[in-house]
Amino acid sequence: MQQLLQHIKGYAPLSTEAEQALYDCFEQVVLAKNQHLLTEGKICRHLYFLEKGALRGYYTLDGKEITHWFGFENDFVTSFHSFTTQEPAVENLQLLEGSILWSISKDTLTELFNRFHDIERLVRVAYEKYYIRLEERYVNSQFKTAAERYQQLLEEAPHIPERVPLGHIASYLGISQETLSRIRSRL
Repeated sequence: MQQLLQHIKGYAPLSTEAEQALYDCFEQVVLAKNQHLLTEGKICRHLYFLEKGALRGYYTLDGKEITHWFGFENDFVTSFHSFTTQEPAVENLQLLEGSILWSISKDTLTELFNRFHDIERLVRVAYEKYYIRLEERYVNSQFKTAAERYQQLLEEAPHIPERVPLGHIASYLGISQETLSRIRSRL
């Protein structure tokens, strides 16, 4: 829990009362590798902080899994669309490693927003960072070659190839595993 509170302080300052309220509201969740936090069709009712471990968000299209993001230590993770709208999710969230997470429900978080404006500001800043990452990913997918996308992944997140199966990385980059193997052999 201390890791979560330290990380949160990097987003925005919190009053002692707001910090204590957060401390009281988050619950620890421990899950094994390959378990799902969420499956498509279910409503995402929690926001999670990933203290230890790794996970991926993926869609299923024509029986094929398409990975569109990864989460690692110190990331806030959820199905943002489902969490925000409270509509059924179109994505799945699967643990890639055994993981320790801290969970807070949407209802509890909304209650905290109403009581503490500094928590509302904190979550807004976290959402802004998420949006920026999403936009950068979109731009990269539109204007960079597969080799450039993989090279950027190696430079910005060298831990991903060490912790994520190549098939998931290929899917994330929008290429086949064979194409990824050819790119890797040229580097």
